[in-house]
This record gives sequence, C-alpha cells and structure tokens, in this order.
Amino acid sequence: MSRHSDKAREALMDAAEELFAIHGIDGVSNRKITEHAGTANHSAIKYHFGTRDDLLNALIRRAITEVSEFREALPVSEDLDGGLREVVTHRVLPWIYYLAAQPAPFCRAQFLYQVRGYPGLSGIGAEMLRGDELQAVLVGRTRHELRGIPASVLRARAGILGYMVLGISAEFERQVAEGEHAATWEELGYFLVDSIVGMVAAPSTAKSEFLDFGGPSHG
Repeated sequence: MSRHSDKAREALMDAAEELFAIHGIDGVSNRKITEHAGTANHSAIKYHFGTRDDLLNALIRRAITEVSEFREALPVSEDLDGGLREVVTHRVLPWIYYLAAQPAPFCRAQFLYQVRGYPGLSGIGAEMLRGDELQAVLVGRTRHELRGIPASVLRARAGILGYMVLGISAEFERQVAEGEHAATWEELGYFLVDSIVGMVAAPSTAKSEFLDFGGPSHG
C-alpha cells in the first residue's frame, strides 16, 4: 500500500472514530465519514476497508496494537506474581497511558465505549471490549489470593471491569476535552486500580453463589 493510501486510510479511521464517539455507531453514514476525512470519494470506506464492520474492527485492532506497546513498556515482576494489585495495574494502566497519549480531538475512549456492544465486532476486538481478557487474567492468577470469594462471584466482578474502565475513561475524556476536569490521566489510572482492587477483593455477603455472568448484556 502506498504512503498516500496509508494516509488516506488513517484519515478515514480518525474521522470515523471522532464521529462515532459523538453520534454513535448507527448515527453516522459512510458519506459523513468520507466528507469529515476531507475526501470527495464517497466509496473510500469500501475501497480501504470493505464493510462498516471491517472499519470498526480495524479501529479496534489499531487500539489493541497501540495498547500492547504501552503494556510491554510497563515494568512487571516475572509471571505477574506480585498479587492482585500488580495484575490489575498491568491490565489497566497501559490503557490509561494509551488514552493520555491521544491528540486532540479527544475521542478515543468515547468511541470505544460507544462500540463496546456493537454486534458487528469480531474475535479479539469484541473480547477485549467486553473485558474477557481481564476477567480471565484475574480469575486465573489471583485465585490463591482470593480464596474466600466464591468463583462465580469473582467471575461476575471481573466481568464488569471492562465496562467500568471504558465508561469512566470515556466520561473523564469528555470532561478533559471540555475543560471541566483538572486531574491527570495517571491520577485516573491509579484511582481505577485502587477501585478495582477493592471491588474484586471485597468480602462476599451474598446468600448464594448465583452470580455467574460475563458482564452487562450487550446493546
């Protein structure tokens, strides 16, 4: 793919992401995206991506790739054996650092929150936004530390974390863009880590172990 084609593809992705963040996935036409990207070719999305779902999945893959780079740069003890806090920190802070590094207009977290339940997402993108990976890591690597919590309750708590991180980050991003918040992204990151550790490790007072779901229903 030529450099010009790469730039055109990135411009379409940036335009789509901004419009999706503001208007929702179903509130934006392909024509609006191409016009916002500054191209007169209204079939550009089909040419560069194929379908609308392909465009959305390309946006998610871009996010996953960039977050992975931040995660690789984060110091971590061998095999994540530092306990619950280290596991949570290693999953959450790379996302926060990634969002903090985004240029204006600030819309990445808001886009991810909008797209989280979209039925056209596939594979790893859908799993990532649902928090499947975080859930698996928490349940698999902290069971020894959380022995007093029923497995079904731990899965249920872990299952809502992806939505929690995305929702709070999206609202924080909006407030920062509008000049309503003076806190830093890093401060938000450690707030989320503290909150998640407290929620996951809290004693279970439920009368039964009926809670066994992977997160809020999609849609």
